[in-house]
Amino acid sequence: MSPNTSILFTNVRVFDSTGSEPFDGEVLVRGERIAEVRRGSGDLPRDGVRVIDGRGQFLMSGLCDAHTHFSWIDSADLPGLGRLGVEEHTLLSAKSALTYLNCGYTMCVGAAAAKPRLDVVIRNAINDGLIPGPRYLANCQEIAVTGGELVDGITAFADGPEEMRKQVRRNVAYGADLVKLSMSGEEITGNKHAEDNYFSDEEVLAATTEAHRRGLRVCTHARSAESVKMSLRNDVDIVYHASFIDDEGMDMLEAKKDEVFVAPGLNWLVATLHDAAGFGYPPEAAEAAGYKHELECAIAGLQEMRRRGIRVLPGGDYGFAWTPHGTYARDLQHFVDLLGYTPMETLLAATKLGGEIMRMPDELGQIRPGFLADMILVDGDPLQDITVLQNRDNISAIMKGGSFHKDPDGSGLGRTSSLTERPVIVS
Repeated sequence: MSPNTSILFTNVRVFDSTGSEPFDGEVLVRGERIAEVRRGSGDLPRDGVRVIDGRGQFLMSGLCDAHTHFSWIDSADLPGLGRLGVEEHTLLSAKSALTYLNCGYTMCVGAAAAKPRLDVVIRNAINDGLIPGPRYLANCQEIAVTGGELVDGITAFADGPEEMRKQVRRNVAYGADLVKLSMSGEEITGNKHAEDNYFSDEEVLAATTEAHRRGLRVCTHARSAESVKMSLRNDVDIVYHASFIDDEGMDMLEAKKDEVFVAPGLNWLVATLHDAAGFGYPPEAAEAAGYKHELECAIAGLQEMRRRGIRVLPGGDYGFAWTPHGTYARDLQHFVDLLGYTPMETLLAATKLGGEIMRMPDELGQIRPGFLADMILVDGDPLQDITVLQNRDNISAIMKGGSFHKDPDGSGLGRTSSLTERPVIVS
């Protein structure tokens, strides 16, 4: 798209992710950024501008998934990811990136790759315009101590502070944005438990110190109470899961709520309990393993985080057989139904906080002048029914950086609801 190209969305309900209620208005895009946002209609220029009449549809920022695995490929055989040829794996990872964008996700945070450079290669290809995908923060393989890996074949190992530093330097050399430490267990392994902790303070501190010195952030697979507290003691930036956080950990997290993000990946727990039977893991097995107990603890802890104003973001662990790619917006429903978030709070977590976790709070996650024009036009009102975002057909248009990934020109438009009509291209 030419940097001089202008597009005007008119007759839309604008959800600007500032915390205000949506309003009827217009949004003018010039080049890759939002130029103006106005209430009402008719005030913004039309000459030489492509005008899109949204017919009252819901215009909002693109969504963020804060715990993304492009290289998980909807398989129940996770060790098989390590055996998959790198050529095939790269193509499948590119398909995952496309699926995220097709679902209205314009921001994603990599939470580990199955091979060392997969995330970096996909991120670079997206940035170079070779393949479609969201804005992405790339990771490498998750790092575990000997005996602490969750999945064979897709894990990097380090024991002691010096080996941790070396693994961080490997991520730097590959061009990653993040480092992932796999600190606690996962019940589905059968022998590594969610309430375990495998790291030492010295190892975590070595990793965070080296990463921060080189401009990378550190995220942790931390389900147990001790792994969460160890993460917080040693300056981890993003805590994944935090299912068994205790009162001390909650106080520590609240004290760092302006520095640390939490991404619980709640759908993994829900789906493992209810949707994995067809893949050989029936509900009774999941409950016996402890997933029902973990979900109950996680819900209680996350409800308390909401009360304390801790930054919790939706998304996570999609790409398993029973958490397939394309179902990402289930997490939004869990925030409302299980955690007590209002739909407004949920959308803010998935947009405004997305800009913050992407380290672009003044450019991403809101519809405001000067921000990058990453927006979706929704046929339906997610403030009334958060589940409308689970059906990609309800997303009439997807824009990233001022260019349409899904153009409201009649091809691939979302279905027309009884309340709204399809967008009309006026000029």
